[in-house]
Amino acid sequence: MSPHVQATPLPPASRIAQRTGGADFADSYRFADLHPERSALQSYLALTAATPAWMNALMSLRNQVVRCFGLKHLGSLKPLRADKPAQDYRPGDRVGIFSLSDLHADEVILYDDDKHLRVQVSLYKAEGHIWLSTVVHEHQILGRLYMSVVGPVHKQIVPLMLAQASAKAFAP
Repeated sequence: MSPHVQATPLPPASRIAQRTGGADFADSYRFADLHPERSALQSYLALTAATPAWMNALMSLRNQVVRCFGLKHLGSLKPLRADKPAQDYRPGDRVGIFSLSDLHADEVILYDDDKHLRVQVSLYKAEGHIWLSTVVHEHQILGRLYMSVVGPVHKQIVPLMLAQASAKAFAP
């Protein structure tokens, strides 16, 4: 059974909700937490390890296209080291395409900075749910152009990807 993924406002009690000042883009998606005993980072690692192949193919296509504009090749969403346990991660460590910023039992915040924008992603756990939230600050015209294409696509593919990945990662 695929968990129901619902678009929601950023959870007010989350730390990422405090980082929206001046943000150019923010969204959040909520679904049931079928493994409340897991830490936020354990849940994030499980979710990214279950990323559907089509999403990693889209990331590969994105990486090829943005090279023409001098932007970073991010790689895939899956963790770089599938064998690294969650308790071995520290702020500053790379976790897939992002670097770890904040590490708490109930929330993990990851980020990536490039010349065109700063992206922050949060996985927040509370009240039997998981919220995956994204906050973007654009840095220049290139960031605005990038998000004019990526923003609408993001809102279409993230709920689909979350439904597929969470069904696999959070199966009872």
